[in-house]
Amino acid sequence: MRIITYNVNGIRAAVKKGFIDWLKTDPADVICLQEIKAHEVDVPKADIESAGYEVYSYSAQKKGYSGVAVLTKIKPNLVQYGNGVMQSDSEGRVIRVDFGKITLINAYFPSGTSGEERQGYKYQWLDEFYEYITELRKTHPKLIVCGDYNICHKAIDIHDPVRNKNYTGFLPEERAWMDKLFDHGFIDTFRVFNKEPNQYTWWSQFAGARANNKGWRIDYISVTEPLAKKLKHAEIYPDVKHSDHCPMYMEMTD
Repeated sequence: MRIITYNVNGIRAAVKKGFIDWLKTDPADVICLQEIKAHEVDVPKADIESAGYEVYSYSAQKKGYSGVAVLTKIKPNLVQYGNGVMQSDSEGRVIRVDFGKITLINAYFPSGTSGEERQGYKYQWLDEFYEYITELRKTHPKLIVCGDYNICHKAIDIHDPVRNKNYTGFLPEERAWMDKLFDHGFIDTFRVFNKEPNQYTWWSQFAGARANNKGWRIDYISVTEPLAKKLKHAEIYPDVKHSDHCPMYMEMTD
């Protein structure tokens, strides 16, 4: 199974930048999208299906905001929209797709960039989401959590850890949540295969950040320990440019 996670920062904008042509190159079997910024009727499903993928999308109630989608060439045996938490579901942040005994969660974690209120909600969401996946693991131990986590875990994951230590996305409380995740049975698949610095998945759209590779690694594919032996490869695709993020790829054996 080949999986990609990719914050497209607006699915319709990405399509205008060649997203469908990229899909036709067969980049993965399952592609998890975040921040599609489109209601279901506005998701270009026919174009995506022409590239060989089934589309399952979950949109925010607010127009042009948030939302997630799973594009898949593998037929799922279950699709579940939302995680049962009212505010998270109204913002279209979580979609679950089961492939046999493997359960995949595609999640768009909140950002705290708009102020203290949203930062407070981010902490609330993190607690609610951790409870959700902890309960799910009791019955579905082979779990994959893809998405834009909106958190850099360690100093190696951000271009300037000193100057950014007080910025949302690299705050001690956020990083501690990541510690908890990886200390309790989840694996950061990218770091299994890639130990080098200067590898990022998001860049500011200002001051030539992407051209100068001044980025943040905030997009992850995490798996539970029962899937560890199945991991085959993981990498980031910084040259794919339909968004201010880039795709992250992970491959597992059957």
